Amino acid sequence: MVSLSVGILLSTSLLHALPEAFESGADPRTLFGALLAGLLGFFLLEKMAILRHSHHYEGDGHGHEHGHDKHEAGKAGWMILVGDGLHNFTDGILIAAAFLANPQLGIVTGLAIIAHEIPQEIGDFIVLLNAGLSRTRAYVYNLICSLMAVVGGVLGYFTLERGMQWIPYVLVFASSGFIYIAVSDLMPQMQRRATVRETIPQVVLIALGVGLVLFLTAHERAHGH
Repeated sequence: MVSLSVGILLSTSLLHALPEAFESGADPRTLFGALLAGLLGFFLLEKMAILRHSHHYEGDGHGHEHGHDKHEAGKAGWMILVGDGLHNFTDGILIAAAFLANPQLGIVTGLAIIAHEIPQEIGDFIVLLNAGLSRTRAYVYNLICSLMAVVGGVLGYFTLERGMQWIPYVLVFASSGFIYIAVSDLMPQMQRRATVRETIPQVVLIALGVGLVLFLTAHERAHGH
């Protein structure tokens, strides 16, 4: 899932969302500035333990000591939920912007977000269980956080529809998030599996992710966008 996510996230950003933004007629220097601001912004969010806190749990290959989950969730369990809710709210806005720019772009952006959200939500669920929450309560909290994406999507649709000039910048910001997650989080996880036997499936799944995005957007390219 991590390898497939890398292929989908990078190809959605570099082959679809960024070209869409730069073809919009917006000033390229301003768009590149937005990309830089996005990358640095995600770096700072991670520093504040909002973006990626919940990606790390016992058994994820990071060598955490026994009791890591309970300690982390007990110390900042509310941060996991608040951070995940904000993250999902932003994802909803990004999906709305992508659909307003181009329906095919909306589909692949949604796919890219699903690909990296599934492992993150599993991580959240495990951390909350280890913090002492019941399965039902952990599931309900996760569901509420996930529904923030719907709130963000509806809000983004109605606000961005009236401000179409902002869509290229939202697409660039989305791309910066996808690139940052792929390069700073997912790919380092993959690098820890260094044998040829482990590397070959990674490469195949990255290629599958790229191929999936290209397949989903082939119809659009065939009709000359």
